[in-house]
Amino acid sequence: MTAPKVPEVVLSSSSGQRKMPVIGLGTAPGSISKGTTKDAVLEAIKQGYRHFDAAAAYGVEQSVGEAISEALKLGLISSRDELFVTSKLWVTDNHPELIVPALKKSLRTLQLEYLDLILIHWPITTKPGEVKYPIEVSEIVEFDMKGVWTSLEECQKLGLTKAIGASNFSIKKLEKLLSFATIPPAVNQVEVNLGWQQQKLRAFCKEKGIIVTAFSPLRKGASKGANLVMDNDILKELADAHGKTIAQICLRWLYEQGLTFVVKSYDKERMNQNLQIFDWSLTEDDYKKISEIHQERLIKGLTKPLLDDLWDEE
Repeated sequence: MTAPKVPEVVLSSSSGQRKMPVIGLGTAPGSISKGTTKDAVLEAIKQGYRHFDAAAAYGVEQSVGEAISEALKLGLISSRDELFVTSKLWVTDNHPELIVPALKKSLRTLQLEYLDLILIHWPITTKPGEVKYPIEVSEIVEFDMKGVWTSLEECQKLGLTKAIGASNFSIKKLEKLLSFATIPPAVNQVEVNLGWQQQKLRAFCKEKGIIVTAFSPLRKGASKGANLVMDNDILKELADAHGKTIAQICLRWLYEQGLTFVVKSYDKERMNQNLQIFDWSLTEDDYKKISEIHQERLIKGLTKPLLDDLWDEE
């Protein structure tokens, strides 16, 4: 089976107009994974994935880097430039003077010369130190957004990354960021799935030329109990009607919305199914049914207790 051609989007504020494949393999820990991150990334490269989403806090950068160097050795790719690699800086490094060293550390761990995209993982700063989760509110200090962003712009100018972006930013926080950014964010990576469709935020980003990348596109991951998407009767019905999996319906919807998305599956077969979404379409009737799905945010925050103003009531 030949790997499908994965469509790409241009990151408008990136160096050299870098293109990002719309689907990426997520590497966040938490769900029960079959096999290791290294094996999963290698398998994904074999299947045609070219976009990999990591983060300093996931503890996977070394495995992702090892998989990339193995893929080069095996001739699965002829150059690192064929891949799009994202990482994210953790809240302990959200200090203007720590951004460049933190990114250089990620690059060393990944064994890469540059990243395609670096994101501010959360719009929160804590005292420097180890990655802890959840975060105690007592650890939080003021987030110097302008200072941090200026340091990220410096990373792009230095060639350490091709593009810079945000993650978990509300409209209000993006507006603040855009008010002083000389290099605007290329991407805002946020939760988007059929149970949390984020129309307002998506419309804002579209208007500002910011690409939205959806995490938890199948609403798995941190959820305990029923999955509003994968256990949804409406979606089961649509999947049956199209002869597709529920996951394929979810990902096709995201694609039709003009979004990019990172999906975590280390299962070989599901990895392949998740790529088979580019040669069919949802109908108007499907959209009507999809609009009736109950909406509720899955990932509510990362602090204990939760912060009142993290999402700015959006």
